[in-house]
Amino acid sequence: MSKRPNPIQWLGYAWGRKLPDEMRDWVRNDLTGRFAITKHLVRGMVPFAPIFVVFMLFPGPLALRGAMTLLALLLALFYCGAYRNQNRAHRLALHGLPVDLEDATTTARRASERAVYEAQHPRQQAA
Repeated sequence: MSKRPNPIQWLGYAWGRKLPDEMRDWVRNDLTGRFAITKHLVRGMVPFAPIFVVFMLFPGPLALRGAMTLLALLLALFYCGAYRNQNRAHRLALHGLPVDLEDATTTARRASERAVYEAQHPRQQAA
């Protein structure tokens, strides 16, 4: 089993720092394994947490502060999801992994789809 980061290392990783090389397998699994998208969205919210706290400390009714925080959270989730592939490629490169690395399920699905396509559309031999 791959070594896992401690909470301080994980927070640094969430902020974009490189983990030690002995955790490369954990990084690979984190970025390509099961629930990778969910992990990405949760990890992406960590840098925004101080902003959410500040919004909740603004003066005014709780409903207004909650609405501000919810709007900021939704906007942060949108951008985090929109730039997921770029962020993922950056993290993979930072840890010395191929930027086009895919999980085993996606690789198998692509190979299956390619086989079906090639069976339905055989290449024509040049005359």
